[in-house]
Amino acid sequence: MKGKKITSNYDKYPRIRVSGDKHECIRGWDAICGAIKDKAGDNGKIVIETYQGVDTAEVRTALEEVFGSCTIYDSTDAMKPAPEIEKMVYPYVTDDRVFGYMTDLALSDFFDPESCRKLREKTGKGNKDITVILGPGASFCCDRSDLLVYLDMPRWELQLRMRRHEVNNLGVLNKDTEFALRVKQSFFVDWRVLDRHKTALFEKTDFFVDTVRSSDPRMISGEAMKHALEITSRQPFRVVPFFDPGPWGGQWLKEVIDLDRDRVNFAWGFDCVPEENSLLFDFGGITFETPSINLVLTRPEPLLGQQVYKKFGAEFPIRFDFLDTMDGGNLSLQVHPTKAYIKEQFGMPYTQDESYYILDAGEGAEVYLGIRDETDPEKMIAGLKNAQEKGQAFDADAYINKWPVKKHDHYLIPSGTVHCSGRNSVVLEISATPYIFTFKLWDWGRLGLDGKPRPIHLFHGENVIDWSRRTQWTKDNLVNRIEEVAQGEGWKEEKTGLYVSDFIETRRHWFTGSVPHNTNGSVNVINLVEGREAIVESPEGKFEPFVVHYAETFIIPAEVGDYTIRPYGASEGEECATLKAFVRE
Repeated sequence: MKGKKITSNYDKYPRIRVSGDKHECIRGWDAICGAIKDKAGDNGKIVIETYQGVDTAEVRTALEEVFGSCTIYDSTDAMKPAPEIEKMVYPYVTDDRVFGYMTDLALSDFFDPESCRKLREKTGKGNKDITVILGPGASFCCDRSDLLVYLDMPRWELQLRMRRHEVNNLGVLNKDTEFALRVKQSFFVDWRVLDRHKTALFEKTDFFVDTVRSSDPRMISGEAMKHALEITSRQPFRVVPFFDPGPWGGQWLKEVIDLDRDRVNFAWGFDCVPEENSLLFDFGGITFETPSINLVLTRPEPLLGQQVYKKFGAEFPIRFDFLDTMDGGNLSLQVHPTKAYIKEQFGMPYTQDESYYILDAGEGAEVYLGIRDETDPEKMIAGLKNAQEKGQAFDADAYINKWPVKKHDHYLIPSGTVHCSGRNSVVLEISATPYIFTFKLWDWGRLGLDGKPRPIHLFHGENVIDWSRRTQWTKDNLVNRIEEVAQGEGWKEEKTGLYVSDFIETRRHWFTGSVPHNTNGSVNVINLVEGREAIVESPEGKFEPFVVHYAETFIIPAEVGDYTIRPYGASEGEECATLKAFVRE
């Protein structure tokens, strides 16, 4: 691998310790079902709600084996017929292979009122044995219950199951449909309605079950879950990263993060995307995994801060991820929608403004950014159309600026700017969260890892390209806009972006000593971009000291207020650097 080789002690499974004798984690189906039975009683009525992707057949088998005599009803039996659901969701799913429209449907819209009434009648009758209503929306099929259990599923694990054709979309049988189409429907419809429903149930749920490891499930009480989320919302923490190969992927992540060397490459490293990442809670040595979106949905104010919550609602607006092209290829030439366009076309309240922070760079590393001065828009669009429709090569170098990059450069990419990372670099991408909205203009004539052409979105891209972002403007406004803004004993602070119209501010700190920080009422997202280890501490003792390692992204909730960061362990006496992002006032 070209470029500087760095051995990292990066933690791929960061855990959040949950103390307290009252909070325990039960492990294994026998113990879980036994605890549920003890709590509900021999003739109790149990509602078991599930997220998309949970294997309800496996759950049913476990319940029947432990409960013995019981009656189990499937909530999906009360849903509307699949053709009716398909018609209902079509305006949000559309015919586009990638993009849709954010739904305003509720989970209750998927259910047939008469079928629900009949199922409530069945579950309402006196029964000498245990009655279970199992599945998404199970609460709609029961007037009263003795126990409410929620079986959850992080979205990354859910997508892995979808790739294996194990998971349908909500209310339909389509697990053999193309993966990308099912993910799209989940993004625009299923996850939205299920998250709203889960949030409404959260505070009254008796037990939460982690079903990520299907043969080794874990369960905690509702009180334990609330306690774990509460302490997390008031201390530094990390989410569980995940990594994925791609047609342009590189080899850097394998080495630095210590990933599977037998994989073809790793293109993406999703180090802080709370919509899809997980949290790992450590209950006395037993790990419980829960979607990190649960923290955002249920503890938004201490996590995000009042002003951020007021502006974005219960959504985490900042995303950090890695783009590895070391010994790989160029990303697709692309552009992101403007704020007006994404609102009008897709129902999103904000767009994907972003930046490329160069975490590492090898020989000849470059970034494509902005339109060349001599570019004629009509000729460029014609060339892109010929590439899409006739398979002709597109000469990107003739139309788009190329900028040489080195380690610690920072390139700003406001929406509407044509861009892509070139080969032989590692980018820490800092962006607003609606990451699915990337309009590919040209993919260098290659196929995806599945052997199929990747979708090109020239129609949308043509509508949002800002043709005024030419060479000189790009150089003056988007390339290394770094300004020193403060300094102290053993540290200095630099403002590095993002662009003035974006809502994310980034600050880089170089330090050999302790750096004072304050969240200033906004969640802070930070990556250790230089140095082997650093430690985050509270001057007031609000949280235990928190150690981070090179390339790890960590989150400081708004509620934390004052905190410090200094070199630690192997980095003591050496210069370290962090890059911090927060929402501008």
